[in-house]
Amino acid sequence: PLNAQQRIALLTDEGTFKEVDALLESVDTLKFEGVASYTEKLTASKAKTGLKDAIVCGLAKLKGIPYALGVMDFRFLGASMGAVVGEKVTRLVELATAKKLPLVIVTASGGARMYEGMISLMQMAKTSAALERHQEQGLSYIVVMTHPTTAGVTASFASLGDLIVAEPEALIGFAGPRVIKDTTQAHLPEGFQTAEFLLKKGLIDRIIDRKNLRDELALCLEYFTFCANSKGDLKKKASK
Repeated sequence: PLNAQQRIALLTDEGTFKEVDALLESVDTLKFEGVASYTEKLTASKAKTGLKDAIVCGLAKLKGIPYALGVMDFRFLGASMGAVVGEKVTRLVELATAKKLPLVIVTASGGARMYEGMISLMQMAKTSAALERHQEQGLSYIVVMTHPTTAGVTASFASLGDLIVAEPEALIGFAGPRVIKDTTQAHLPEGFQTAEFLLKKGLIDRIIDRKNLRDELALCLEYFTFCANSKGDLKKKASK
């Protein structure tokens, strides 16, 4: 696994990443009590990771191409999606839309954050709606699925990319294979919910080894940027 800082270093030109919404923090709205309180878990995750929550968002360049980047960090409560993760993703999408930039989100998540109940599930619709508005502007969105990407994140913004790529052998799915097998009593095929299995089924478009990810992502950004600019030029000519 790579943490958020390592991912950002891998996928950006040195010194170009400018974080946004860095101070947003989760709160225990529902006063969740378990073996440990939600507040205690948040405090422990902040101390362990140095992060405020499970995603880092900002603007950057890769091989000189400007784009918006969000990176999830599984160390922070399994990169579960609560109100802050959903809000940061939504704000990042809206920023990319306003600045007419391509968007990349690197996913790794156990799904919706159970400590926030229905509030966490609302983030699925909110992030998806923002991405729809981004798409309506003819702007590109690339998802990089890493191990594991599951549940509510998979069922929302992780599966909505114009281009969806994954690292080799990443676990990708909604419910875990053990839960599905116990619930349905069905025999699951070999390799079920791996990136390789889902590539064959058409959920993802490409598997990219980490050592090639920087170059291939830059190539995709260059292609999408060229296409967007070409459409803009054609519209200008048509209007004249």
